[in-house]
Amino acid sequence: MNHALGGRAFRLGLLLLPASALLAAVCLFVACISGSRHRDQPMWRDRWLQPLLAAALLMVVGCFVATTGSLAWAGLANWVPLFWAFWAFQPFLSTEQQRRQAAWMLVAGSVPVLVTGLGQMLLGWEGPWQLADGLIVWFVAPGGQPSGRLSGLFDYANIAGAWLGVVWPLMLAAVLLPVGWPRRASAAILVLATAFAVLLTQSRNAMGGLVLALPFVMGPIQWLWLLPLMLVLASPLLLAVVPGVPPVLKQWGIGLLPEQVAVRLLETEGDKAWKHTRLGQWAYAVQLVAERPWLGWGAAAFSVMYPIYAAKRWHGHSHNLPLELAISHGVPVMLLIVGTVLALLVLALRFGMLQRAPMERAWWTASLVLVVMHATDLPLFDSRLNILGWTLLAGLCAFIRASGPDRDAHAVSPEPADL
Repeated sequence: MNHALGGRAFRLGLLLLPASALLAAVCLFVACISGSRHRDQPMWRDRWLQPLLAAALLMVVGCFVATTGSLAWAGLANWVPLFWAFWAFQPFLSTEQQRRQAAWMLVAGSVPVLVTGLGQMLLGWEGPWQLADGLIVWFVAPGGQPSGRLSGLFDYANIAGAWLGVVWPLMLAAVLLPVGWPRRASAAILVLATAFAVLLTQSRNAMGGLVLALPFVMGPIQWLWLLPLMLVLASPLLLAVVPGVPPVLKQWGIGLLPEQVAVRLLETEGDKAWKHTRLGQWAYAVQLVAERPWLGWGAAAFSVMYPIYAAKRWHGHSHNLPLELAISHGVPVMLLIVGTVLALLVLALRFGMLQRAPMERAWWTASLVLVVMHATDLPLFDSRLNILGWTLLAGLCAFIRASGPDRDAHAVSPEPADL
């Protein structure tokens, strides 16, 4: 199996990813096999993969002493296969052209998310719909999930918002590329439609991601006018949420926000117990980490223990990735994984990824947006977001290999460009 075939399977998998995780997984599995062949060294000697392999080993050991039984073993599927994908995808992302091709696939693949989501909210569409004799099944919840919030092809509005928020920088970069006005105009329509769709998800994480992405993708040369414009556009939100603002100005800011957006952003729920807030959940998560810091409690421990011992309400996770990793698999695993991700971001920045072409800046920015989102939510538990995240990280790693002092030592068999 040559790299050309693997590259086509890889790009097709990215195109299909938001619409059909199953078909995308088949294509990406083929890409993983192809990308694992003819490498200059085995995976266990790769310095970027070594901390992840160490984390995987500790995760397996932790399963033998976990309190969550079979859930602990099932939880490995969220991590171990993606470590392999992170390494195997890199030959298909080793050049700027390959990363640009991959970005276009993600942008094009997001169109069904936008169409179904906007149709769901504006035209009352609902599924399930079947395509290709049932190979693709789209479940579109009537009125959104939860009701009144755009979810499109995803199970929950926050997940849809996370996908759109991460892909949005790539769409924005497509507008800046010198690829002809028809394609740039199409990208501009997608940018505006995505921003509107994110508002309809009412996801605070996704809204923040849109704002965070703008200055990085546009580049420092645009900051002179862009930052003041962003400040003006964000002023209603700042007046509404910043402490110490006079009540008259606060009410004026709230009045300028869409009603449903204001409710979500200013959600206080006066009768809501502190233990049900993010801070309350994190406080209980820290207690769990302190009790079993080395190997953790096992995957899904927070969702099992929180409603029993902390509050009479179920939450699927702790809404923070470092805490979730430490609870489930221990502090050493958390440090190995989080440390690797942050090192990739920092080194790609150090080697000048933000000074490159718009799509390179967008690739780094999309990675940053997804990392920041995991400070207050865990969209990676949707397999499509998980794959997207490790694909972005693989692109950062490939950029670092090509830009760093050891670039010749990590060369891979080139794949001919065919797009």
